[in-house]
Amino acid sequence: MSLRPELSQAAVPLIEEVEVVDEQGRVRSAFLPGERPLTVYLDKRELVTLMTLGGAPEALVLGYLRNQRLVESIEDIAAIQVDWETESAAVTTRGGVDRIEERTARKIVTTGCGQGTVFGSLLDEVDQIRLPDDAVLDQQTLYSIVDTIRLQQSVYKQAGSVHGCALFQGRELLMFIEDVGRHNAVDAIAGRMWLEGMDGADKVFYTTGRLTSEMVIKGAQMGIPFLLSRSGVTQMGYQMAKRVNMTLFARCTGKHFLLYTGRQRFRHSEPQAAVA
Repeated sequence: MSLRPELSQAAVPLIEEVEVVDEQGRVRSAFLPGERPLTVYLDKRELVTLMTLGGAPEALVLGYLRNQRLVESIEDIAAIQVDWETESAAVTTRGGVDRIEERTARKIVTTGCGQGTVFGSLLDEVDQIRLPDDAVLDQQTLYSIVDTIRLQQSVYKQAGSVHGCALFQGRELLMFIEDVGRHNAVDAIAGRMWLEGMDGADKVFYTTGRLTSEMVIKGAQMGIPFLLSRSGVTQMGYQMAKRVNMTLFARCTGKHFLLYTGRQRFRHSEPQAAVA
């Protein structure tokens, strides 16, 4: 049996109720999503501060380490302990991290909400990623995914100001996580996948946020061939999707979508006959 890290259970309430005054002078309640700094320490070395909703902090840290390729195997992590009093996450490895100074020396600030970062060396490793060519997504499954997200209960519907990410296998929703920035939500799902030993080859990833190069890289790191969004695509996100051979959909609302890359994996429905 593989070794699993010891994890704290430090999830915090996601929303706070406050008093506001509306345009007609009426006092009423409104909800605010949480936003908390979480500084990650890797073997007592300060690594990064993440601004997070705080709903899945251990999974967020796990996914961040995975998607940055700072830790090769989950068995290398002994423990992750989150302490909100000190706003810190202490990661302890079993044998240290090789060349940690060199691998974290160059940071790139991304376009993610709350300013995501990737370490520069990660971009040099993108061409090593191989996504499965035989994965298939059909049009009706895509519509089902979009509709499932539309009906999903969420912090966004109560308070706004957050992004959501979801993992699907076919039409089945496996995970749904919201956070202040979409890069955090995708990292948290990556962390849960890593913890459960879940492969991405037959999965579909959905995000409410725009598809930037960072989002494409993270999806590719997780081995997921399909990335969907209700928002748009940046030029670098498009180029990166072509580079890693990912199937990329944007503007997915109702029955509308735009397929940008990886067309060979998509199966259109048979066109319906015109009504006389």
